[in-house]
Amino acid sequence: MPRIRAVILDFDGLILDTESPVYEAWCQIYLDHGLELPREKWSEGIGTDRAGFDPLAHLRSLVTSPLEESGLQRRRRQIRDRTLESLPPMVGVIDCLDRARERGLGLAVASSSPSEWVRGHLERLRLLHLLDAVVTEDDVSAVKPAPDLYLKALSVLGVGPHESIALEDSPHGVASAVAAGVYCIAVPGPMTADLDFRHANRVLRSLAEVPLDELILQAEERTSPREG
Repeated sequence: MPRIRAVILDFDGLILDTESPVYEAWCQIYLDHGLELPREKWSEGIGTDRAGFDPLAHLRSLVTSPLEESGLQRRRRQIRDRTLESLPPMVGVIDCLDRARERGLGLAVASSSPSEWVRGHLERLRLLHLLDAVVTEDDVSAVKPAPDLYLKALSVLGVGPHESIALEDSPHGVASAVAAGVYCIAVPGPMTADLDFRHANRVLRSLAEVPLDELILQAEERTSPREG
């Protein structure tokens, strides 16, 4: 079997729990209008773009008077950023990246979010220099669950799908990696823990649960899907 030569990571919810502050900020905006934003509704869009669920469009459909959207978005960003600016990486991320570097593996991020968002946070976390590639929605015509982001990352890294492993926190992300032929390990975050990860090759509670070396060995052996 081919040896693993690269690790490709999702960003939102896998490297940094951006998803909780973003959701909580929208919840506050809905609350300002006397409404509730159901978590299950929000979860429809995690790991992809907001084509499946647009929180602003949904809010418009619920209120009877026009929204002052510029002020609304400004308040939402302020609420979100107050939490985000102090958030550390998710548990196990730094050790995972460091070990990948020690092994001489290629490292890439494949994210459905905009490049400015992903790179800005990676710079703040001082992780950007560890990566060989950052592939975002700006680089492809279709985001997750389409395979385009992974196919682009594989091309930039110069590796094949069977020489790589993917780390994802959402079913959309898992579907993207699997469609590209990449062995995929799901690491659900706070916002995705209750979602369906049956198509992942393995499911972990955090990246600290199992050493990267063990995950790579399992990927190289191509064992049957199971939950960890």
